[in-house]
Amino acid sequence: MPVYDYVTLNTGDKMPVFGLGTWKSQPGQVEHAVEYALKTAGYRHIDTAAAYGNEVEVGQGIKASGVKREDIFLTTKLDNSDHGDPEVALRSSLQNLDTPYLDLWLMHWPAPMTDGKANKNIDWVDTWKAMVNVMKLNPDKVKAIGVSNVSVEFLSRLLENTDYVPAVNQIELHPSCPQSDIRKLCKEKGIVVTAYSPLGSDNSPLLTNEVVAKIAERHNVHPANILISIWANTENTTVISKSVTNSRIESNKKLVNLSDEEIEELLKISEKQHFRACNPEWTGWGDLGFPDRKGVKKD
Repeated sequence: MPVYDYVTLNTGDKMPVFGLGTWKSQPGQVEHAVEYALKTAGYRHIDTAAAYGNEVEVGQGIKASGVKREDIFLTTKLDNSDHGDPEVALRSSLQNLDTPYLDLWLMHWPAPMTDGKANKNIDWVDTWKAMVNVMKLNPDKVKAIGVSNVSVEFLSRLLENTDYVPAVNQIELHPSCPQSDIRKLCKEKGIVVTAYSPLGSDNSPLLTNEVVAKIAERHNVHPANILISIWANTENTTVISKSVTNSRIESNKKLVNLSDEEIEELLKISEKQHFRACNPEWTGWGDLGFPDRKGVKKD
C-alpha cells in the first residue's frame, strides 16, 4: 500500500496523515517538541487537548516555530468536565493556544464528568449538538468538529440523533487493539479515523513482538516506524505519535510502504496479544460500548 500524505474530511478540508501527539508531554518539554517538529522535522499536524494541561505551551511552540498558522493543522479537544458549556471551553482553548481558530475540535470522551466523577445529568449527545451549534455560530473559529474514543454502539446512537456527521473519530489503534468494527463503520459514514497510541503505549510489548520485529528488519527501520506506518498505509486514516526528544520526533516520521499481507499479519497480533493502553472505565461511565471491555471490572 502507498503511504498517504493527506485525507480529505467531510468538510472538504485536507488533514495531514501524520502528526505530533502531545499526551503526557509536559510543560517545559512540549513547547520545544512542537517547535522542533514544525520548524525542523517538517510536521504540519499538531494534536493536543484541554485535558493534557499543555495548550499554552503547544501554542508557544507553534509561535516559536515561525511556521504560518494556515500551514498547520491544529486539533484540540473538549474536556470531560466541559460538557456543560462547550462554548466557554472553546474560547478557553483558543485563548490558551493563542490561535484565532481550530482546524479540528474533538469531544475527548463521550463521558461528561464533574469533579472527577461521571455526571449522569448530561447526555453526551446533547453536548455534541451544542458543539455543532457553537461551530455554526463561529465558523471563523472552528473549521471541523469530531469525536474521540467513540465505539460502534455510541457512534450509532449519535448518528441516529444528529444530522451533523463527525469529521473524525480519534481512537486507540495498534496491532493489539485494531478496532476493525469502528473503523468499518467510520469508513461507511465518511468519518476519518485518527489513530492514537500507535505504539501501544510507553515501553509497549509490541516493540519487541516477533512479527513487528521481522517486518521492521525487512524494511530496515525501527519497530516503531512499522507500528506508525500501518495507519499511514490505511485509507481514511491518520495517525499521531508523541515524543519530546528531537531524535524520536525525527525518526518517527519515517513512514514505509507496507503490503496488504504485512498489514494483515500485523493486525492479527491482537488474536494472541490483545490490550488497551487507555481503558474507558476511569470515566465512571463503564465500558462506553467497547466490546472488549464488556463485563470487565474497572482497572
